[in-house]
This record gives sequence, C-alpha cells and structure tokens, in this order.
Amino acid sequence: CMVLFDVSEFALYQIEQEFVRCFQNVDIACIVGDVKDVAQLNRVFSKYRPSTVFHAAAYKHVPMMEGENAWLAVRNNVLGSKRVAEAAMRHGTDEMVLISTDKAVTPTNVKGATRRLAERVLAVLQAKGETRFVTVRFGNVLGSNGSVIPTFREQIEGGGPVTVTHPDIIRYFMLIPEAAQ
Repeated sequence: CMVLFDVSEFALYQIEQEFVRCFQNVDIACIVGDVKDVAQLNRVFSKYRPSTVFHAAAYKHVPMMEGENAWLAVRNNVLGSKRVAEAAMRHGTDEMVLISTDKAVTPTNVKGATRRLAERVLAVLQAKGETRFVTVRFGNVLGSNGSVIPTFREQIEGGGPVTVTHPDIIRYFMLIPEAAQ
C-alpha cells in the first residue's frame, strides 16, 4: 500500500486522481495530517509500517516565510522533519529520504536555513538507530507543486517585470524526470 500523507486535502485528492488514472492496481491510502502531530504520525506508521518514507513537507515560498512567518517555517521544516524521522525510527522504517533544497548549501534565507537544520537533525539521528536517512537536494523542479515557473510565466505574459528574491541569486532548474532520476 502506498500512503500519501499531506496537510492539504486538495493536494491529496489531486495526486490520488492521478494515481487512479495512471496506476489502477496500486492500493493507495490518503491521509490528511500534519508532520508535527506525533500522535497521528505514530498511528499512521503503526498501521502501515512503511519500509521507505519520502519526506517532502516544507514551507518553501521564500519571501512569505521570512519575518513574522519564520518561526512557522522552523516548526514545520525542522521540527516536522524531526518528528517524521523519529516516527520512522520507532516503527522500524528501513529508509527515509528527505527532499531538501539547493538553498541549504549556504543558507541565505529562512527556507535554506530550516532545510539545512533538518538535514543536520537527520544526520544526528542517523547515529542513533537502524533507519537509514538520505538527503537529496533539488533546485527548481519545472512543473512541480509550488514551482516558481508559473509565477515567472504569468509575469512575462503580463509584460514583466520578472521578480526574483535577490538580483544576484542563482537559480537551478531541472525537469521532473531529472529530479526522479
């Protein structure tokens, strides 16, 4: 059984519909939940006993997560990652893959800093148990949920300007198949 766990019921509905269209023989459980909810994580991990977890939950819109929202990013991106990792360890998950960001390399914003902290938390937990923790870092994945590309496209179609968080920022792009490889 493939378990899809997300705070957004609409996102779950969309991916469920895609799986139903493309993979009719895959048994799917869609669970609306929060990565910070330890009790719910324990119920889900206990019931489904996942062998591999792909953890991508993160607040990722850079300008929105600065200032007043920074603590929410820390709670979700760092604490949420820690709680998922601890649940994986408690319930015998073989491997957890943290989907991180290229912004974690030398963080200059809250998103990068919180993803870097999540990576470090998993590195510390690695030494404490049998669960294997793996981190992958992506740049902007074209066509992915929350990608900056639709915003850029709208800005270009509207005559510009194309806004970036900083004029000296370097952006890396990849296609979904490249990210999956």
